[in-house]
Amino acid sequence: MSGLTRYARHLSRLPTLAATALVLAGCMVGPDFERPEAPYLGSWSKGAGLPVDAKTGFTTRSAAVNNWWTLFKDPTLTALINEAYRQNVLLEAAGARVYQARAQLGVAEGELFPQQQQAKAGVEKVQLSENEPLVRDVRQFIPLDPNFTRYSTGFDAGWEIDLWGKIRRDIQSARANLLYQIASYDDALVTLTGDIAATYVTIRELQGLIAITRRNLALQKKSLDIAKVKLEGGTTTRLDVDEATAAYNSTLATLPGYQADLAQTMNALSVLLSEPPGDVAPRLKKYARLPRVPATVAVGVPADMLRRRPDIRAAEYLAAAQSAQIGVAKADLYPAFTISGAIGLKASDFKGLFNTRSFEGFINPSFSWNVLNYGRIQNNVRVQDAEFQETIEQYKNTVLNAYSEVETALVAFVRSKQQVVYLSRAVAASKRAEGEVLVQYQDGTASYDRVIDAQRALLDSEARLLVARADVLTNLISVYKGLAGGWVPPNVKGFINAQTREQMEDRTNWGQLLEKPIEPDPIQTQ
Repeated sequence: MSGLTRYARHLSRLPTLAATALVLAGCMVGPDFERPEAPYLGSWSKGAGLPVDAKTGFTTRSAAVNNWWTLFKDPTLTALINEAYRQNVLLEAAGARVYQARAQLGVAEGELFPQQQQAKAGVEKVQLSENEPLVRDVRQFIPLDPNFTRYSTGFDAGWEIDLWGKIRRDIQSARANLLYQIASYDDALVTLTGDIAATYVTIRELQGLIAITRRNLALQKKSLDIAKVKLEGGTTTRLDVDEATAAYNSTLATLPGYQADLAQTMNALSVLLSEPPGDVAPRLKKYARLPRVPATVAVGVPADMLRRRPDIRAAEYLAAAQSAQIGVAKADLYPAFTISGAIGLKASDFKGLFNTRSFEGFINPSFSWNVLNYGRIQNNVRVQDAEFQETIEQYKNTVLNAYSEVETALVAFVRSKQQVVYLSRAVAASKRAEGEVLVQYQDGTASYDRVIDAQRALLDSEARLLVARADVLTNLISVYKGLAGGWVPPNVKGFINAQTREQMEDRTNWGQLLEKPIEPDPIQTQ
């Protein structure tokens, strides 16, 4: 029987050995992850101190808030958000991290197969020393050429059997990390959407304040002209003209501050859109009113938020990834079983290399056990367990912060709407008072001090009303952000735009990794 035939028989037993190993590998040490118990909140009205009903503008109806900004009926805002989704560089970076985690998962899954697989070949030219004692002694009895060439080729393989689930736990950790990166991407979407909307509202607010200031400047200019006419007619003193001039210029001095704030906010929006400063200004140069506020806002119940918020899911997946690391560490307490082997061909000339007599090989089942390192290994298990406990507490804290963010935004939204009601009345009264006192001043029945007071009151009440209306919108945006609006579940593909994908494919052969849909997150699809 040739060596090749004998070795083939050994190889034929490998499937049986592998099957036995897989049966034995059914157990996994370490804890199986379970979703941490989250702090409970029955309804939003408990923490907010406000009933969630039609009077406050809220409803517990669970409505889709994926594209909540479209409820504002502002095409410009919608266009800006769509543009940011396509080109925001931080969002692209978050998408790249998703594919990085996907590739890392592939690395972890590859460890289930023989970890060492090496094909090799070589040519060895040897020259033995003729004065070496062993060579000299052998040559006395056998003709031996001290100069010869040796050809070889072969294949080595080594496989550590995953008997205790170390590799499978590492795969669990890598898969949880992938889901964590997807949740982080979704969280970046929520944050980006909210930031753009809030910045846009601030731009419209500043443009409105500039418009209000200019309208009031026109009123003050009119009263200044009246004071000048009365001075020329001798029916008033220089004091009225000076007071009118001072009031007019004081109001005029507020414009540069508003204009500087507007330019800075425009630049902030350019950063969110990943555009050079100045590119966005022409699109928003024409003043437009603040976006409209929906009549009712569907906030659902707190349980809906727990399923939707990406930062909560990210905290859960971070805990899941760390839980699996306990099993990875604990597996080192047990013996490791390995099957290694090699087959090859060796000959002194290339012609004889592929002769059956040139065959050689071995198979080597073995095990190793770190019997004297239990203290180090056990302490590493404790380290991983403590880190896991830390992620559980962080998860609970994330949930509590989420409750707080939504409750705070709900209160602020309702209270700012109440402010709008009161300030609207104040503006109406201020307009009437300013018109009446100006007529009285022209008739000489009121002093100019009353004109100045009325105009200041009108400017102040109009500005406060505009700020309150902007606050209603920004607080509502905070509500939508808190409810995790801005991403579409299940978000399992499309994490980078076409340009980024092309750049990555040009540098590296990604195969189908950038195109193949990622397995949906079960929480997203519930």
